[in-house]
Amino acid sequence: MWKRLIPDTIATRTLLVLVVGLSVSHALSVVMYLTDRTSALLFTGGEHVGERIATVVRLVESASPGERERIVELAAQPNLRVALGGQSAVVDVTGRGWEAGVLRDSLAAHLDADGGREFRSRYGELANAGSASTQPAFFVSVALPDRSWLNFIAPVEPQSLFWSLRFGLSMVVMLLAVVVLSVIVVRHLTRPITDFARAAQRLGVDVKAPPLPETGPAEVRQAATAFNVMQGRIRRFVEDRTQMIAAISHDLGTPITRLRLRAEFIEDAEQQKKMLADLDDMQRMVASALSFARDEASGEPRAAVDLRSLLQRVCDDMADAGHEVVLATGDTAVPYHCRPAALRRALGNLVENAVKYGRRARVSLSGSGGHVTVRIDDDGPGIPEDLREEAFKPFRRLEGSRSRETGGTGLGLTTARTIIRAHGGEIVLANRPEGGLRVEIALPR
Repeated sequence: MWKRLIPDTIATRTLLVLVVGLSVSHALSVVMYLTDRTSALLFTGGEHVGERIATVVRLVESASPGERERIVELAAQPNLRVALGGQSAVVDVTGRGWEAGVLRDSLAAHLDADGGREFRSRYGELANAGSASTQPAFFVSVALPDRSWLNFIAPVEPQSLFWSLRFGLSMVVMLLAVVVLSVIVVRHLTRPITDFARAAQRLGVDVKAPPLPETGPAEVRQAATAFNVMQGRIRRFVEDRTQMIAAISHDLGTPITRLRLRAEFIEDAEQQKKMLADLDDMQRMVASALSFARDEASGEPRAAVDLRSLLQRVCDDMADAGHEVVLATGDTAVPYHCRPAALRRALGNLVENAVKYGRRARVSLSGSGGHVTVRIDDDGPGIPEDLREEAFKPFRRLEGSRSRETGGTGLGLTTARTIIRAHGGEIVLANRPEGGLRVEIALPR
């Protein structure tokens, strides 16, 4: 279940890690900033409150009993409430945290420099008038020489809310910046991987595809160089094997001709007939191998064609030769970029097999999504499922399921699949429920 929620691409995974990681680090940074800011405000506020309280105490002490009330009224402010009473307002000294310690240190420095002065202080919550809310405040009671008490309440500036509008805007700006920069960086870093994937797909279709550009960081250049070297080795391997087949096939022509001449001197007519038939088969196999090698080495350029018209020409050629061929392609042109001669040969081989082994061929053309599909149906005996892959092997003829009277060298399906795959497509054989074989060719647009 969790694997489904994890992004599937390197780019999205990297982007997710960057966004989540930076968001968490930004949130923690804001928390630390607010904590430090609150601590600084409390420290500064405690020092300031202690100094103001000490000033008021000295004024009250130096005044006559009749002037004290007047001084208290003048000293009272919204951020420092002052009252003169007969007892201390701070009874329960609680909140012995560092906040209360800051105030005690400040009061001791300003009030108790000479020692012997009594004062009480605490840090706690102050109820706001007219509401159920509270706010932090310093509570201080200072004893005067006549045993009266000056009581002070100094509200502290409320702490900023963590989920404030400013924090939200900060997160939005940070996320936008991270996403934009991350997308740019991640796309730049993952582009070589995409290029490698496309190059690998091209290599599977065409070993003569252009090499990868060897640019970018050192690691990318090294990987591109290794890929190009591998592609060159594969291309040389295929070319060497193709040239070897062509050379062997060409060289076999001379001894086959000599054998044919010697067969003419055989007196036994029956043996002579069998030998000439074998030589004819060998001649056809050599000719097919040479044709296959020439097609592989020709390097025909690609061109845009109307696949419907190309199929029409193939079917017309079969019909002109006296075979029964039915074509259903519709009236809409199907543009396709291919090697026209090679693709025509592949489709011609498949249609020829259909009319040769299945008496008639029904050819259809359709397009769906990113593929063009060609279907060729015949009315023959079909091919057993366990032998369908064997049918594509060179010089492999399935005599058990095909007519013994027909010719062929066993390279038709081999050549057709090689050409189809060179175009990035695939060919599949299947027996139809109503009888006969269906050949389905899927070509990417």
